[in-house]
Amino acid sequence: MTRPKLADALRNAELIHGREVLDAAIATMGGRIAEALDGEVPVYLSVMHGGLIFAGALALAIPCDLEFDYVHATRYRGNTQGSQLHWIRQPQVEMTGRTVLLADDILDEGYTLRAVRDYCRQRGARRVLIAVLCEKRHGRTAPGIAADFVGVEVPDRYVFGFGMDYHEQGRNLPGIYAL
Repeated sequence: MTRPKLADALRNAELIHGREVLDAAIATMGGRIAEALDGEVPVYLSVMHGGLIFAGALALAIPCDLEFDYVHATRYRGNTQGSQLHWIRQPQVEMTGRTVLLADDILDEGYTLRAVRDYCRQRGARRVLIAVLCEKRHGRTAPGIAADFVGVEVPDRYVFGFGMDYHEQGRNLPGIYAL
């Protein structure tokens, strides 16, 4: 099967949020997160792969100490739709009695984020805060999941860039594009 070309997608895509907008949103989120942490050192979990670029930028914008780890769970496995959650890597850091801050690229339907949040709670996390670069507002979000910190909103379209992929391509684009 031939993978669609990123260059073709970019010719038909609309830039929704450029780098300047994303940088400003991330800086604002970093300050709000620091206030919410109030001196606490949280477990900072990047949700791979999509959350990698955002999580790195956000970590630099949070002016307090963080203990890093990551989680890799996916429903998509390179596709645009998925169902069953597949755990590729579970966090190794101790969570009992601690605050966990999850950093992910997008809150769309939220099934993966909800599963990761619930896993952290089962591991004894005192509270789990969720920070996402972008959120789709569409009414299909899984019951019981919401982000505590949101950078930008995106339309209910296929979005990619700044961590989000177009058929496993384009995660390193400096903006968010929509088809």
